[in-house]
Amino acid sequence: MASFGKFIKAEREKKGWSQTEFGAKIKINTPAVSRIENDRKMLSISKIELLATLFELNYNTIKDLYFADKFAKEAYEYKCSEKVFSVAESQTNYLREINAKQGKIKF
Repeated sequence: MASFGKFIKAEREKKGWSQTEFGAKIKINTPAVSRIENDRKMLSISKIELLATLFELNYNTIKDLYFADKFAKEAYEYKCSEKVFSVAESQTNYLREINAKQGKIKF
């Protein structure tokens, strides 16, 4: 799988948009688009919904790609072991479970 920046570049090119055209659509300048596509900067999370709309893709899929890339880059940067991914999955399941239980109130 490619990085989120490479994903953005591939989708932008499928649409036939230049970096300048794409930047205008998501309201960022061309140098910022270049840094994002070259993995030197992360796209703001506030742009994810707009990105999904522009690329005509599912919002949750885009959001999952964004956070997976962000997490993987941070884990790599801090030289985490491979175990970090299974621990993160367990932690996510735990958070889902406690939030689901809190929503069940019997009267």
